[in-house]
Amino acid sequence: MAPAADRPGYWGTPTSTLDWCEENYVVSYYIAEFWNTVSNLIMILPPIYGAIQTCKDGLEVRYVWSFLGLAAVGIGSWSFHMTLQYEMQLLDELPMIYSCCVFVYCLYECFKQERAVNYFSITLLLTFSIIVSVVYLIWKEPVFHQVMYAVLVAFLVIRSVFIVTWVYPWLRALGFTSLTVFLLGFVLWNIDNILCDSLRATRQRLPPVIGAVTQLHAWWHILTGLGSYLHILLSLQIRSTYLKHRPKVKFLCGVWPMLHIESQKAS
Repeated sequence: MAPAADRPGYWGTPTSTLDWCEENYVVSYYIAEFWNTVSNLIMILPPIYGAIQTCKDGLEVRYVWSFLGLAAVGIGSWSFHMTLQYEMQLLDELPMIYSCCVFVYCLYECFKQERAVNYFSITLLLTFSIIVSVVYLIWKEPVFHQVMYAVLVAFLVIRSVFIVTWVYPWLRALGFTSLTVFLLGFVLWNIDNILCDSLRATRQRLPPVIGAVTQLHAWWHILTGLGSYLHILLSLQIRSTYLKHRPKVKFLCGVWPMLHIESQKAS
């Protein structure tokens, strides 16, 4: 982790319990960690579009909440890295737990009848979210949050691998691409934490634009944002296939993947 703010900035001295490796207030007086902030756009704009498209396709509202949950994480992370204030840190970290709980519910309820609601699962995940939130507000230990988030991700990985291996093997490409992209982001996150001093020294010798490429925490945002987005598409495709819809992945502007339902139900 980086030390206290390297330069004075608009938001004052950081109050967050974490201060990442990007040098503070170097690019902008108004943004503490510029690259760590703007890299969150990938977690804000595409999921909002995905939520709108999901509504248009008439799919279950749980998937709208999945997209909006990812967008909430992006907005919270933007606020946190822009200010490095403790309140904004919570706005980043707690939605990570909440949105992941929505992902877990969607993936573990994908083989139920249409519009079915499992109140036991909802109560269990809601209780988990409340306990994690209360404990984290009292015990301000980032490792606790990271472990709780990792537990939820582990449930998603186990379920996803099972489905694409044994149930719908033709979805392996999407499932393992999502997992690989996310894990690559996690690897870069760790490198950024462990080798921060070396990365900072390297950036001092590079032109600013090239140095921006070494902002590995920003790459963590980009890769985990993409990996999470692809996971929602996977979950949607599993659910739509089970309900005998006709899901098809299309590419917005030839680049960004979107799931479209060609017709509601096949006869």
